[in-house]
Amino acid sequence: MGSYTIAQMLEGVPLPLMLIDGDERLIAANQPAIRLLGPGAVGRHYVMAMRQPALLDAVDAALRQDRQGRARLSITGPSREAIFRVTVTPLSRDEGRAALCAFEDITEQEQMGAIRRDFVANVSHELRTPLTALLGFIETLQGAAKDDPAARARFLGIMAREAGRMNRLVQDLLSLSRVEADERVRPTARIDVNLVIGQAIAALKPLAEAAGVEILREGETGPVLLPGDADQLTQVFHNLIENAVKYGGAGKPVTVAVLHDPDGIARLGPAVRIEVIDRGEGIDAIHLPRLTERFYRVDTHRSREKGGTGLGLAIVKHIVNRHRGRFRIESEPGKGSRFTVILPVESAAETPVAS
Repeated sequence: MGSYTIAQMLEGVPLPLMLIDGDERLIAANQPAIRLLGPGAVGRHYVMAMRQPALLDAVDAALRQDRQGRARLSITGPSREAIFRVTVTPLSRDEGRAALCAFEDITEQEQMGAIRRDFVANVSHELRTPLTALLGFIETLQGAAKDDPAARARFLGIMAREAGRMNRLVQDLLSLSRVEADERVRPTARIDVNLVIGQAIAALKPLAEAAGVEILREGETGPVLLPGDADQLTQVFHNLIENAVKYGGAGKPVTVAVLHDPDGIARLGPAVRIEVIDRGEGIDAIHLPRLTERFYRVDTHRSREKGGTGLGLAIVKHIVNRHRGRFRIESEPGKGSRFTVILPVESAAETPVAS
């Protein structure tokens, strides 16, 4: 079998493939492999293209011991690190032994595994802190503070707060799980988004009054109809407005604006834009891309003190995605923050089902 035929066979496979001969030179590679290793790799010693010890050992075992092996190869690109599982298979040729290397991209698998590990670690950490506090106070109440009414009342108050924190975390985890499960199913019921926002504001009125915050309404005042899940969108606006009240600065107003957007999302049709604007401290630009990550907090201590679980904006993002909308965050230190939800609007108008 000639080298030309080998090259044709390699080109017929979509995975990156390369062939190394007994002299340890890379004698053939298909286009995916050339894009991966560079155009000058063919004809050179394979060590020049692949320098990671585990892969070198696998190639050596194939050429010297006629043994198949696997290795992990990481290649750092301009924007991300790509990770490959490389299978090295020994071959017999007229010219002697050779090794065929097949590269399988497992970057996404590795990333998902890392996300799962981080998620478990974060949940464990978030639960461990209140649990430790509860166990400590229970032990104290069973011992030294058993007959001290003042200490007992104070400790029970702290325990109630910590138990509430755990309950909020569990509820947010369940909510996030449900939202992710439904994310591919687009809502079909027609709702009045102004009615949904009004319900969220009414529920938050006691919190706003306690903080001395006035919630202002701007933009459209009549019914604004669009396809949506009323319960989920209530959760979105409740979350955004609650954050604005809590972190926007005591005594400073929060504005909720509902505006028609004729250009729509990526100019694919009309939409409605809902903006929640606070006049708080603002957020440094370095944090903005990560705010919708699970458990990401700009100020961990302050967030926990105010009862935050670190999951609220992740839930918002998934709900907006389910509605085929867009979620944007704009902020600047000292100038407050603007959280914008853009939702598509259908042309047909029907009676809203949200109440």
